[in-house]
Amino acid sequence: MQLGELEKQVLQHLWSVSEADAKQVHLILGQARGISLNTIQSTLDRLFKKKLLSRTKQGHAYLYRTAIDREGLISKLISNVTSDFVEEGEHSLIAAFCSESANLDDAQLDQLQALIEQQRELRKGRK
Repeated sequence: MQLGELEKQVLQHLWSVSEADAKQVHLILGQARGISLNTIQSTLDRLFKKKLLSRTKQGHAYLYRTAIDREGLISKLISNVTSDFVEEGEHSLIAAFCSESANLDDAQLDQLQALIEQQRELRKGRK
């Protein structure tokens, strides 16, 4: 799955406001950039079809909210990109994360370690 620049901006906006209709999104993102309401509506619809947004009918309009949190989307995007290159059981994904971790500071590494421990605890609970 790929996301266009406007799709990313719409998701960022909806994460910050919880929910909005197309006119509200257009007011914040569209008008300043010279983007039409139709383009905003199309973008919202594409994100809905990608299952990244949910919507409910409110009168003649839809009210949109994100269907996935930021971390979930990042995980999904990483899985989509790596699935084409990483075989099951292969360690290249782990190696790539290790290489990238060289750019993290001590606080970020501590946070990563805490998340890993949290996942281990969740896994123990499933056994």
